[in-house]
Amino acid sequence: MDPLFWPSETSSFRRFTPESLAAIEERIAEKKKQQDKVNKKNKDQGAEEEKLTPQLDLKACKKLPSLYGDLPVELIGEPLEDLDPYYSDHKTFMVINKRRTIFRFTATPALCIVGPFNPVRKAAIKIMTHS
Repeated sequence: MDPLFWPSETSSFRRFTPESLAAIEERIAEKKKQQDKVNKKNKDQGAEEEKLTPQLDLKACKKLPSLYGDLPVELIGEPLEDLDPYYSDHKTFMVINKRRTIFRFTATPALCIVGPFNPVRKAAIKIMTHS
């Protein structure tokens, strides 16, 4: 099979880290600035921008398609950066379990105090996604 269409390496999977969260926050701020500029320019015009939609094959509670390759064993049950471009400017991360089921979580603090990297929250996510 052609390696261009079937990736042999799993470089698409990256751990969700504080740096990932900072990059998402930067993209959100950048998008907000761009929208403000567009809104100022197009106040009088009724031009609509094309909105990005979530990919149907990467919806939560669905199995990860084999197109994305094999998930390394050390990343099973771990928070990962979202593969879906729609979520590139949303504070979310995904977790994939042994059965390749996709779970999506918010990276905002739970209960306004428990951040996404808190050990208690990580343990709760592992319990919830365990197959």
